[in-house]
Amino acid sequence: MERIASITRDTNETQISMSLNLDGSGRGNISTGIGFFDHMLNSFARHGFFDLDLTVKGDLEVDTHHTIEDTGIVLGQAIRKAVGDKKGIVRYGSQILPMDESLVLCALDLCGRPYLVWDLVLDREKVGDLETEMVREFFYAVSYGAEMNLHLKQLSGTNNHHIIEAAFKAFAKALDGAVAAEPRLSGVLSTKGSLYAGPVPEDDNAPLYGHTAVCHGPVPDSGTDCGIVRFFTGEGGCAKLRGGAGLPGSF
Repeated sequence: MERIASITRDTNETQISMSLNLDGSGRGNISTGIGFFDHMLNSFARHGFFDLDLTVKGDLEVDTHHTIEDTGIVLGQAIRKAVGDKKGIVRYGSQILPMDESLVLCALDLCGRPYLVWDLVLDREKVGDLETEMVREFFYAVSYGAEMNLHLKQLSGTNNHHIIEAAFKAFAKALDGAVAAEPRLSGVLSTKGSLYAGPVPEDDNAPLYGHTAVCHGPVPDSGTDCGIVRFFTGEGGCAKLRGGAGLPGSF
């Protein structure tokens, strides 16, 4: 059975429609208004053997930030929705991928605990019409939307185009490996017995359990508006922050 997810997101900043098939053939039909970003997403689809249909209309008259970040959120949610309860899948994936002088490692875990570790050095302001600082923001958004632990590490490289493209391709190959079937497994690969954090809401703005969103509830024990990305508990507040560097860790 094909694992397909369709997600829409409609805000004052972006209107996004996406369909992702994890069991596809590597076909991409992508339009974000950012040429180099389209190229990277097509590479992601092709090298991961995913079918990705994506249309984004963003406020590019401002800059590319909202378009790229929101696309990452939606792609992460689509991954999470398509993979479902994670029964019978490998769960972990990794790839070391070369592109000319560049070499990038990607390792990920579909564990339900979002975290991004980023170690890429991009020293140009732009590649094409893509601000290089937005590459990290994209993968950060993907990791939290998908609730995956994601590591990206540059082992070598000087050309920013090559480094970024190697990162997208390595991510595709690692994800393809993680969502692959493990025939020896009948449930989930976890001693907890579950890696499922609840459904992705059809309404992207619905504050349901496990949904990544900006929390406007109180910080525990302070009574102040936290205003940062948290995981809603479904009880009107946010989960307590754990982990380092001000980022949600294991819940």
